[in-house]
Amino acid sequence: MTGAAVVTELLAPGPLVAAGALGPALRVAVLVVGSWLVLLWLAHTRDPAILGSGGTEYTRVAHASGLAFGMLSIVFLVFQIPGLRMQLMVALPLGLLTLLVSRWLWRKRLIRDREHGECVSRVIVAGTRDDVEYVIDKLVHDPHHGYLVVGVTTTDGGKDPIDVDDHPYPVIGPVRRTAACGRAAGADTIVVASTPDDDRDFVRRLGWELEGTAAELILCNRLTDVAGPRLSLRPLDGLPLVQVRIPGFEGGIHAIKRAMDILLSLIALVPITVIAPFIAMAILMDSPGPVLFRQLRVGRDGRQFWMLKFRTMGVDAEERREELIAHDEGAGPLFKLKHDPRVTRVGRLLRRYSIDELPQFVNVLRGEMSIVGPRPPLPSETTSYDGRVCRRLYIKPGITGLWQVSGRSDLSWDESIRLDLRYVENWSIATDLMIMWRTARVMVRPSGAY
Repeated sequence: MTGAAVVTELLAPGPLVAAGALGPALRVAVLVVGSWLVLLWLAHTRDPAILGSGGTEYTRVAHASGLAFGMLSIVFLVFQIPGLRMQLMVALPLGLLTLLVSRWLWRKRLIRDREHGECVSRVIVAGTRDDVEYVIDKLVHDPHHGYLVVGVTTTDGGKDPIDVDDHPYPVIGPVRRTAACGRAAGADTIVVASTPDDDRDFVRRLGWELEGTAAELILCNRLTDVAGPRLSLRPLDGLPLVQVRIPGFEGGIHAIKRAMDILLSLIALVPITVIAPFIAMAILMDSPGPVLFRQLRVGRDGRQFWMLKFRTMGVDAEERREELIAHDEGAGPLFKLKHDPRVTRVGRLLRRYSIDELPQFVNVLRGEMSIVGPRPPLPSETTSYDGRVCRRLYIKPGITGLWQVSGRSDLSWDESIRLDLRYVENWSIATDLMIMWRTARVMVRPSGAY
């Protein structure tokens, strides 16, 4: 950031120092850097709660940078400070890009440290056994979050450890002694998965008992898995009300998503058009038949469309499907085989790196799909949908989505549905951009693609 401001001044005409004093150009650079740093600090861009996972950190950095330069623009218009225009034109995009890249590199370092047990929070989870097991499963599923569960306290008074993924977590005391057990275990975070039914003041008293310690108190509610970003807290005369914004599936934000789909698809189709003849040649040399494969899928509101893919199987794939049903390894109604004999050699390579899905950018331009969205289901799948699962069809299916960056074919059916529903009800432009970025990483280092 500082370098971007200084480089901008070096590119601008005029001396940095005049008559042995601080020159006007350098004063402008100091003004820009100082304002930028203050706004980044006020936006809490280094809050430990947002470091290491999620897109909140990057969103706050972008918002703080935009606000800083917006304020500087007003200063320039009012006082006509020379040199500030160059800062706005060069330092903002260059500095913001550098700042985001540096944050990403530091995050990679933090994630590596957390995977080795460093820079983590020692956690005690309190509640009923079922709720504690559910919370632990979410906390340890991804080491990026930086939580190390060192023990649990339960409401039933039992001593048997709680097993999650064949890992036992010791019960170190009853839930009413959570604060004392946390201090004894050296925990710096207490997660309340649920409270005793006969103790309404449990959380308040626990907060009192943790006063003067370094412990952080976190209240967990399964509602967050459904509502996520749509939750907000509204204190009302000492009564904390959790407000859940009802999801909407129309409006301006969806128009922005559609405009982004069109723009990015047009950009993506330029290199795809260049490499498509070579992919087609490889497909034809490996297996005679059509280059493109058209498959009927279900889109928004149950409308069916023909989804395009590069062909990865032999032309008799559908006829051979019945003989392979007994070996199905897919999740739920999905039919999948890790070593499907119908897949060609070139097709296996195309699938591994998701190259076979590139023609779907044409479906995006047609308005049948979006770049990011739920997985496009087959008509046969939708016949088994209940009212909950049908919510996947409230928005357009996507070329990529949470399912693709979270394991793809390795996911269970329930987990795939949960990810799709979470996206449908809580998506945002920032989430879409984050998924696109993670998709690019998954294409380079594929997992669960077969």
